[in-house]
Amino acid sequence: MLVITSVEDVTANLVIEVLNERQARVVRADPADIGAGLMFSAAIDDRGEWAGRLRTASRDIALAEVGAVYYRRPNPYSVRFAHLPAQQSTFATAEAQHGLGGILRTLHGATYVSHPAAINRADYKVAQLRTAARLGLSIPLSLITNDLEQARKFAAEHGPIIYKSFRGVPPSPEGRVAIWTQRVTSEDLDDSVSVTAHLFQQEVRKVADARVTVIGRRVFASRITTPDGALDWRSGDWEQLTHDPIDVPEPIRNALHAYLDHFGLMFGAFDFALEASGKWIFIECNPNGQWGWLPDSGAMAHALADLLLERWWS
Repeated sequence: MLVITSVEDVTANLVIEVLNERQARVVRADPADIGAGLMFSAAIDDRGEWAGRLRTASRDIALAEVGAVYYRRPNPYSVRFAHLPAQQSTFATAEAQHGLGGILRTLHGATYVSHPAAINRADYKVAQLRTAARLGLSIPLSLITNDLEQARKFAAEHGPIIYKSFRGVPPSPEGRVAIWTQRVTSEDLDDSVSVTAHLFQQEVRKVADARVTVIGRRVFASRITTPDGALDWRSGDWEQLTHDPIDVPEPIRNALHAYLDHFGLMFGAFDFALEASGKWIFIECNPNGQWGWLPDSGAMAHALADLLLERWWS
């Protein structure tokens, strides 16, 4: 069992603990450790068959022994080479990504939860919204643009509207900065809109949110309520959030399974806004989202272990 993630990943720790309890042989590796902390080799013959080994600080395994891969959140390769001059860093990063990354993406016979290529395909909000709508899920009216005139027109015709970032602000030496979902008006918009892409949506009049985590065919759902009715529940004190079990309507369950099948995913963390009428509005799906903070995280860890072991032994 190969777990590809960073050493700081506490969510992966929950799954690894369960796998260890079940006496599975687990190897944890962060590709950004390439160097003395992560050595590898893979020989490919003229028939396209290959063999090799992967060695971390604590494990040494044959690549052919890997039956299942839990691909979580490894550090970027660029972290390993940040100390080099820009050109050398760019070169070394690309070589590591295409060499070691190429090996880790093509482990013969291994089942991925989920494959990094599938995660990447599903990581674009534009693709998420289009796919969700085509599968019958309700989505907010949305505009992706860098055109100030079109943004102001959208705000005038469909206000109130909100702005949300596609990826968030990357970490800096000063720490992490978050851009929460926020309300905007025509007057808030200026020429800076043209600098990059923006996502504007018609605001959903919600009474609560729902986080639906799908692991294989199993579905875990929580209704999330903020004490102050915040627009973005992530922006406040998470200790003040109220989590309640919630039943997911069967048509939505079916759509979520179809959504994962469409992208080739084994896992998805779906966010919905809940209207007073009972209508569920699809917001997004994180194909590799966090879940360790949810009340039923223990059950989720076992579900992921079940999925990995099922695929490993099948």
